Amino acid sequence: MDELITFMRARLDEDERGARDATPGPWSYDPGKEWYDGDDFVTMTNGQEFVGYGGLSPFRGAVCITGDAGHAQSAKDAEYIAAHDPARTLRETEARRRTLARHAPAPPTEAGRRTVTRHGSGPQTETAPLPNAEPPAGAEPAGTEPAGTEPAGTEPSGAEPAAEAEPDAPPRCQHDGQPWPCPDLRDLAAPYADHPGYRDEWRP
Repeated sequence: MDELITFMRARLDEDERGARDATPGPWSYDPGKEWYDGDDFVTMTNGQEFVGYGGLSPFRGAVCITGDAGHAQSAKDAEYIAAHDPARTLRETEARRRTLARHAPAPPTEAGRRTVTRHGSGPQTETAPLPNAEPPAGAEPAGTEPAGTEPAGTEPSGAEPAAEAEPDAPPRCQHDGQPWPCPDLRDLAAPYADHPGYRDEWRP
């Protein structure tokens, strides 16, 4: 059941390592500046679009060169790369980890509660009393039963015995109660659909 969570944690760890190993940011793009390579006559004369690191003014260096200066596609590529610098990846990774934690599968039953089925009625949820709890006002003292009632722990005559919830009931998301993996978790995993460990049954 936890294969998807294990898969997502591994992908987020990879994303974080990649961002931390990359050239520190902020990465920036300034269309008014060009990168020149002293070993290449063409770039010495024309310049190239580039993503730099270390701040807008002045750049300490180039992270990548996307093409000839003034070329529309080169400028768009440089702008896109600069916007997706390591700091953004780290923010996204932490946000996805928080989302992943919220959408983990819920325990089979809540503490102190069980689901039962009564004869002629739908599923009901009973809450077990807390030990040493004070009885509500007007309630019978502990250990006594009102006249005409069955002793505690027994079913009324003619009623079907209480049935515990199926132990193999499908898991549900602890955040929204949807069958697990819930739609939000499937969407969270969707960007990794090209990873060899991704499974078709996880698709949104």
